[in-house]
Amino acid sequence: MTETIADIKAALTTIGSSDARLELWAQDSRKGVRQLVERYQRQQIKLQAKIEHFHHRFDFEQRYWENGYTNIAGIDEVGRGPLAGPVVAAAVILKHDFNLIDVIDSKQLSAHQRLELDQKIRQQALAIGIAQVDADVIDQVNIYQASRQAMLLAVQQLNPQPQALLIDAMQIDSPLAQESLIKGDARSNSIAAASIIAKVSRDQLMADYAKKYPGYGFEHNAGYGTAEHLAAIKQQGICPIHRRTFAPIKDWIATP
Repeated sequence: MTETIADIKAALTTIGSSDARLELWAQDSRKGVRQLVERYQRQQIKLQAKIEHFHHRFDFEQRYWENGYTNIAGIDEVGRGPLAGPVVAAAVILKHDFNLIDVIDSKQLSAHQRLELDQKIRQQALAIGIAQVDADVIDQVNIYQASRQAMLLAVQQLNPQPQALLIDAMQIDSPLAQESLIKGDARSNSIAAASIIAKVSRDQLMADYAKKYPGYGFEHNAGYGTAEHLAAIKQQGICPIHRRTFAPIKDWIATP
């Protein structure tokens, strides 16, 4: 009995790239079947490239693993630019067999993708630490130092503790071996995982703040200086989680 195009389409969702039927279907007289096979093959090429890139993003961790460092923490922060709310850092130690190939810099993912991966990372990671430094401290020490503080606090929460740190474009006051990687969230799976955990955590914090301080749109803008947010500040003033040393807030406060 000849397989229908629908049957073949369903089969292509479950077979491997070495399945002998692929060659037969590729020579099928029906154009629809050949198109299905061509699309499947393109998808497999993309998938293989994605897997290779994922493994390449373990190059930094692999070097440490090969030199006897078992637990490597990736560290990233989110929230340096907003006008309101804390800076949040996450530190993540991944198991050596971690296999979530979709993990990448959180900025490359949709909110829905981040939420899904956040849950999966929490299930697969060896350890996760999350810390925040609030607006009042940011105003006291500046956002750069506040980010470093949050990162260190996140590392201190890890259990087990790491033996080396991979940090996204920063260095922190830790005696542990550490490496600062420019655009590390796109180069290291550990840092990428941390970027996702930090982003989801901070977004949830800002959604909670939106209930406490309504009108600013924190649930939408996460404290960034959107038109909606700036208009709300002009209308109702600043709230306790606003950063008073950030422009244009500091300029408005200074204006008589």
